[in-house]
Amino acid sequence: MPLPDYSLAFYLLAALAILLAGISKGGFGAVAGGLAVPLMSIVIAPPEAAAIMLPLLCAIDLFGLHAYWRRWSVRHLRILLPGGLIGIGLGGIAFGLLPVNMIRLIVGLVAVLFTLNKWFSLSDRLARHFALSERPPGPVAGMICGLFAGFTSTLAHSGGPPFAIYIYSQKLDKTSIVATSAIFFFIGNYVKLIPYYFLGQLNLGNLSTSLLFAPLAPLGVWLGVWLHRRVSEQVFYHVSYALLFASGVKLMVDAF
Repeated sequence: MPLPDYSLAFYLLAALAILLAGISKGGFGAVAGGLAVPLMSIVIAPPEAAAIMLPLLCAIDLFGLHAYWRRWSVRHLRILLPGGLIGIGLGGIAFGLLPVNMIRLIVGLVAVLFTLNKWFSLSDRLARHFALSERPPGPVAGMICGLFAGFTSTLAHSGGPPFAIYIYSQKLDKTSIVATSAIFFFIGNYVKLIPYYFLGQLNLGNLSTSLLFAPLAPLGVWLGVWLHRRVSEQVFYHVSYALLFASGVKLMVDAF
């Protein structure tokens, strides 16, 4: 399959983002897929960046799901998933209707908010607040959080914070939380293939680029396992979030 005529900067940024996603999944308890689209969108259009990354995230998901097979909370998945599917549909509509610079602005804003959330633990604080209340968020709140998770995941593969606000407030054990997150985003990533296909983003050029980078996904997972006992989790995430914040700010500036 022919490869699009991308710049060297794109290949370097994409390789870095995909490796970080795999490393995060393999050794640090989360997928840094939210970093890939903002980084790649510095040099190509955000829908194109998201489409190149999606098959790779689907592949990375396969490595992580088996460890938590059937250990998720079916009750909470039934609450979150319908909203998530609606959010994916809305995200697909946004991709199809909004101009590229508006999408670039949204992706940049999501990246900056995602980073600020991580730096200041905003979703964790909100979740703890709800967990300590007499009535933690119910099904309606869960569906709304799922909707926002699906929407932001479709645009920038960054659905973690809305998901966390709900799931961390439900007083589940750690394994159930991680497993529910794994199956929610596993299903969501594969469902996202549908709107991406109808928007023409899963074309030969994007798929051939995904295929070119495919070996980096398991390599990143292996590096994550290897680095798990050698590199501080704080160091890894400080570097990742600094890159994400800088990318988000640049995208917002470029949108204007």
